[in-house]
Amino acid sequence: MAPNTKGPKYAWLDPSRLYCSHQALADCVKDLLQPFQNEPIDLVVGIDAMGFILGSAVATSLGKGLLTIRKAGHLCVETQSQVYRDYSGQEKLMEVRLDVLKPGVRVLIVDQWIETGGTMRAAIRLVEQQGATVVGVAAIAVENSAGGRWIKEHYKCSHCIPEELQPQVDQHRLLSFLNLSNQAP
Repeated sequence: MAPNTKGPKYAWLDPSRLYCSHQALADCVKDLLQPFQNEPIDLVVGIDAMGFILGSAVATSLGKGLLTIRKAGHLCVETQSQVYRDYSGQEKLMEVRLDVLKPGVRVLIVDQWIETGGTMRAAIRLVEQQGATVVGVAAIAVENSAGGRWIKEHYKCSHCIPEELQPQVDQHRLLSFLNLSNQAP
């Protein structure tokens, strides 16, 4: 993972480097799916945009399809939309196509990272408003923000952050990055 070097408009950490390693990605998917081994899942939903990558890997591992929840304006079919606030506090709009989710469809929602929970809660609303059931939520990390805690309390969740690192993730400050910056070249 790499710390943010771009400023406050961006997430504090970028875990996307793990996608560059087949083994790291496979291990991540295995960890994320472990809590759902006994759950029937019909479809994986990936959230725009990094949730598409992780969601594709999860869907392939399960032998299931992937439905994408997109930022508004990117789908050329009939959609349902939902307003949300992202981790930066900006109000945005996401949408999902109307011809896939139906009552009885059991869905696992995947995103790369859950900070405030606003994006994930909007995705959950979109899925449930069409009558599908959210089996659970999977992300590399689920922070213990108010929104993250709400999601953990209401849905089965999986993530890849070891328990001893969770406080550092919640504080947006990995000590391993501090140690690297203090080492001489």
